[in-house]
Amino acid sequence: MIQAIVFFAHNTRKLGKTKLCKLLYFLDFEHFKQSGRSVTGLKYNAWPMGPVPVVLYNEIEDPSPELSNAVDFKSIEIKNGQMMTVRPKSDFSSHLFSKRELKILASLAREHRDATADEMVEATHLENLPWHQVYEVQGRKQAEIPYDLAVRNDEKDSVMRIAKERDELVKSLSNEPRVGIF
Repeated sequence: MIQAIVFFAHNTRKLGKTKLCKLLYFLDFEHFKQSGRSVTGLKYNAWPMGPVPVVLYNEIEDPSPELSNAVDFKSIEIKNGQMMTVRPKSDFSSHLFSKRELKILASLAREHRDATADEMVEATHLENLPWHQVYEVQGRKQAEIPYDLAVRNDEKDSVMRIAKERDELVKSLSNEPRVGIF
């Protein structure tokens, strides 16, 4: 998660807390749609201004040492109040990401490079997107947004099967005894 934040801090403008939350949401839900798993492992809730990764949202107020070593959160004055800005303090480590993840990161940074927080909120509120389904259609305000809402109904079974197979493979590999040469 931290390196995804560093990437967006290096590759977008006007990056504040709201825009960051929306970029991470798009990253995770797009990757889930393609592969059956998120990139960051964050859970998102349907808040009035769009999807919010509550754990990260709260951590921004009191960042862990790892997070504060990677990015700087600073509150600045803007015309309608305050904005929490996000600036990189470290280099981006691409080796932590798959090719698919890097492609999605780059695409999102390109598409939303100059977007404002309001534009990002609007983008997450589009009809039929997961936030809209939970908040507007189901009326479940503040509820967790299920990742499987990112997948179209006609693709859901195949994506979930692939995700289950991947999870089983990872589990079986972690249970194998390791043989070492001493």
